[in-house]
Amino acid sequence: MSNNQNSRTDANDSIVYQIRIKGHLGPVWTDWFEGLTIQLEENGNTLLTGPVDQAALHGFLRKVRDLGMPLISVSRVKS
Repeated sequence: MSNNQNSRTDANDSIVYQIRIKGHLGPVWTDWFEGLTIQLEENGNTLLTGPVDQAALHGFLRKVRDLGMPLISVSRVKS
């Protein structure tokens, strides 16, 4: 069985993701979500956007869980 991976799907590659959560994050969370842009939306949601690898993505999702804020969506924007 081969363990070859396509370089476009390598776990170390950063891909731009958008993580949308219900509620607004205050500016104090900027350091906690380092590397992501925090955009407060008019509808009360927060949009986190930035290039992350798979390990970092899972880490950010754990942080959202730990905040107790409902996760609305995770979208891959571009590679």
